[in-house]
Amino acid sequence: MVNPIPDDYPRVSTYLCVDGAADAIDFYTSVLGFTERRRMTFGGKVGHCELLLGDSLVMLSDEWPDMGVIGPRTLGGAPMSMNVYVEDPDATHAAALDAGATELRPVEDQFHGDRSGQFEDPWGHRWGVASHIEDVDEEEVRRRAAAMMEGSEQ
Repeated sequence: MVNPIPDDYPRVSTYLCVDGAADAIDFYTSVLGFTERRRMTFGGKVGHCELLLGDSLVMLSDEWPDMGVIGPRTLGGAPMSMNVYVEDPDATHAAALDAGATELRPVEDQFHGDRSGQFEDPWGHRWGVASHIEDVDEEEVRRRAAAMMEGSEQ
């Protein structure tokens, strides 16, 4: 019997559409550390690609406007963002900027125990990169968040 949920796929996967998928695949593998598992091309365009990072899967394709598959640049922006835990968010963020990404938020220590920053890749998708640097219990997170919202120091 066929397993309705394949063993080598997570229950939830992100599917990105980019105008220039081949270049985006190069960016995601070199900057974020994804490995390419599968790629199907049709007429010189990427029809489907699967990228792995640990136990996570990102699928992507080129734009196919006649099928309603369009990327964030065509839509005027992305309504969501992705977050990736990495060993060194400062180095990953810098590599992304060097590869053509635009900084949205510099890498900084966060009140909740991560060091993180955010960038927009050259195709309009937003990525957060983070590393966990401190275990903070829920009570302390709430206290720090309230202090931050009041403009106080943590």
